[in-house]
Amino acid sequence: MSEIEIKQMQEKIKTGIMLARKRLIEKTKRENGVLVVVRDGKIVHVPAKELQ
Repeated sequence: MSEIEIKQMQEKIKTGIMLARKRLIEKTKRENGVLVVVRDGKIVHVPAKELQ
């Protein structure tokens, strides 16, 4: 793979991860759910409505 192909692949992966994160938050909001996230090095439970 060339450098350009590698950068394109990295960008596609990053975009896919961001889309999956957005969809997870939206789905959890609809279900009034809670997500487990890391904040300041600590694991916390956060209601999805507080995210984005």
